[in-house]
Amino acid sequence: MLTRLKISGFKNLIDVDLRLGPFTCIAGANGVGKSNLFDAIRFLSLLSDRPLNDAASCVRDESGKTPDIRSLFTRYGDEIADEMSFKVEMIVPREGEDDLGQIAEATTTFLNYSLSLGYRSGNHMSSLGSLELLKEELVRIKKTDARNHILFHNDKDWLNSVITGRRGKAPFISTVMDGGGSVIRLHQDGVQGKALSRSAEKLPRTVLSSTNAAESPTALLARREMQSWRLLQLEPSALRQPDSFSAPSKLGSDGSHLPATLYRLAQHENTGERQAENILKNSSRVYAQVANRLSELIDDVRAISIDRDEKRELLTLFVEGKDNTRHAARALSDGTLRFLALAIILQDPESAGLLCMEEPENGIHPERIPAMIRLLNDIATDPGEPSGLDNPLRQIIVNTHSPSVVQQVTDDSLMLAELREVRFKSEHSKGAVFSCLLDTWRADRTPSSERPEICDRGKLLGYLNPALSKEHLPDYDLKSSKIRRRGYPAKSKRVIDREDIQPLKIPFPH
Repeated sequence: MLTRLKISGFKNLIDVDLRLGPFTCIAGANGVGKSNLFDAIRFLSLLSDRPLNDAASCVRDESGKTPDIRSLFTRYGDEIADEMSFKVEMIVPREGEDDLGQIAEATTTFLNYSLSLGYRSGNHMSSLGSLELLKEELVRIKKTDARNHILFHNDKDWLNSVITGRRGKAPFISTVMDGGGSVIRLHQDGVQGKALSRSAEKLPRTVLSSTNAAESPTALLARREMQSWRLLQLEPSALRQPDSFSAPSKLGSDGSHLPATLYRLAQHENTGERQAENILKNSSRVYAQVANRLSELIDDVRAISIDRDEKRELLTLFVEGKDNTRHAARALSDGTLRFLALAIILQDPESAGLLCMEEPENGIHPERIPAMIRLLNDIATDPGEPSGLDNPLRQIIVNTHSPSVVQQVTDDSLMLAELREVRFKSEHSKGAVFSCLLDTWRADRTPSSERPEICDRGKLLGYLNPALSKEHLPDYDLKSSKIRRRGYPAKSKRVIDREDIQPLKIPFPH
């Protein structure tokens, strides 16, 4: 779980410092930097698993294409930054496995990870540059200091269930200067003096990305945590596909393997003499829970099932209506499929970690957006109950520009993003600024020296009263209340300006 994220020098993220809770909604206009924040999180996740340049090549640029590495660095004036830095505070799993199946157990589960990357220009043989590791550190955060770092409201039992560890001062990964260059040291699970040193200049990847259970189990579990940070881009074409019997049984970031995932949850292994009966009861329960959740979005849902075609060895998802008509996944709407995928994630205790989702309102009728918000909140861990199989350590971050979403989320989960002129290396640049609402935990509990921007209530007008007034509408004829645009009939006017619906409008005090 990512509780704090500091970024500088990555795209238009300049000295950004975000405190994150179980569920966070970031609202803002197009092009202000909401997606860049998701790119930064995904970049960190990729760096925990891949070489530096490979991770960079997977992050899109502003045009949506695979970028030149230089495009990931902040532009200021006529210059481009030559360094980017990240600092995260995170809660990691207690246990996990390395790539060879060896079990690792963390000596502490609350960690601070810092990473700085520089740009190295290409040589005469190549015009393309590369990333260079400048600094990497992984240190523990004391359990006694947890309340000073985790600011969102949480129960003592939840905190004790997710933050454990032994006392110690030694780092897990550290950086020292040696002869003018950086040396990255991997310590044997925080044991001072016993370290494997590597020259940062020669490293093609982060030290964290190469850890294993034998050398540093805590660093390995930090790596596993970062690998679990995913950007959900649920594609209807992937969600509609049936699965073969041999398909992976974990939902892909694009929504692939939906039938196989649900089938695995329904056929959860049971032991004992009554194994078949237990499996049948479990499958009925899982299908019923997913169907009940989907019925909050669409009324005509009676049941959900997975059809197992033995001849073709295919698993196909079906939704049965109240008239007993069965509809295959390929016949369902885009919004229904996305909602269904999230309902399945809710039922899957193995689906842990951080999930980022852009514009969750896509394909959802405005009246049903509250159901989507409730579902996203329920997927996130409940900090009022101990963490466990029934309450996995899951986290949700969404971004949106929808007034309907902003109006439905809780005030302490909302952050607003806007583009402002900021200072970077004594130059002016356009940077993303994230603000919170007054009288929320971010505003009240963050130390004054680190206090985030407080959103002006006027910034909320576009979400709480989204229809533009006549005075702000381009090409509006105030006398005739008509829109003067090519292609409109002479008597056309906005729906909100119709006299017969004026009694339905809710005035907003300015």
